[in-house]
Amino acid sequence: MATEAGGAVLVQAGGHWDARNVTRLDQQLRGLAAGTGAAVTLDLAQVDRLDTAGAWLLYRTRKELRAHGGRADYAGLTPAHEAMLEQVAANDQPAEIEPPRQPALLAVLDRLGRGAVDVVLEGRQQIAFLGLLLLTLAGTLRHPGRLRLVPLIYHMEKVGFNAVPIVGLISFLIGVVLAYQGAVQLQRFGAEIFVVNLIAVSVLREIAILLTAIVVAGRSGSAFTAEIGSMAVNEEVDAMRTLGLDPMEVLVLPRVLALVITLPLLAFFADMMGLFGGMMMCWAVLDISPALFLERLQGAVSPWSFWVGMIKAPFFAFLISMVGCLEGLRVARSAESVGQQTTRSVVTGIFLVIVADALFSVFFAAVGV
Repeated sequence: MATEAGGAVLVQAGGHWDARNVTRLDQQLRGLAAGTGAAVTLDLAQVDRLDTAGAWLLYRTRKELRAHGGRADYAGLTPAHEAMLEQVAANDQPAEIEPPRQPALLAVLDRLGRGAVDVVLEGRQQIAFLGLLLLTLAGTLRHPGRLRLVPLIYHMEKVGFNAVPIVGLISFLIGVVLAYQGAVQLQRFGAEIFVVNLIAVSVLREIAILLTAIVVAGRSGSAFTAEIGSMAVNEEVDAMRTLGLDPMEVLVLPRVLALVITLPLLAFFADMMGLFGGMMMCWAVLDISPALFLERLQGAVSPWSFWVGMIKAPFFAFLISMVGCLEGLRVARSAESVGQQTTRSVVTGIFLVIVADALFSVFFAAVGV
């Protein structure tokens, strides 16, 4: 029972304050805590029984009244009641409740579903960015004066000329490995001379361009994301838009064109270094002279074996640069986001390159090339 006198409220509690009556008592006390801002005295002199549930209701009510700026105190406490309230106050430490765990099968299905949705959304964003990039490229072709030549040449040097050592070294070593492994296998059948065919077809059609694209995706694609992402963190991209500059023209298009121009050149260099490495290993292991290697090379492959790899290069370059720039523009304003999007750029770029290579292989097989 609550009585008010002189701006103070006296709450006289009586009877049994235990778990059996906690629902009824909770409703009454919540109404008191919500509607009272004056000084409140909780008189417990008439309480016959008090357990931890009732003590918690009293403690919580006093805590909520004080949190709203009012005064709340106990009166008529017996030693047993005081000890119970002190114990409840000492244990007022909210614990984190673990959410219920899903069954293993439902958890797997949930992850698969979320992953499928993420893939669809990612595909939509990449297609939308591809359309925007093509529109920007079309506008530049109509107005060539809008193309920024200095950034274009600068990025051609960074993604092309500076990548020559690593691309050449990897291609040379791959040619050496192919020649050695092929020689070990073909020597069993006395067909060592066909190592030249193996090297030529593998390097020119698949290995050289695929490894070059993977190296460029890890080297240049990540650099595009990190550079544009750092500009986004520093709000330089927003500043460009404020000044009326299109980031697609200023940041994206020079990088895309630079990689589309230079990757075929890197692929050609990788072809030559791969064949050179294979030729050196054949000379050292199989005693096939360079002259014999070149003579056999002319009869082992057709011009299409070379052009198949070269045709793939600009498409791979476009995919790598598009993904790198897209992930850079999606960077949030934090250093952690730069790292996450850079990693995402490399993984997505390599994945798209491998998918595109598989599609090209099916297409060339279907047309008989």
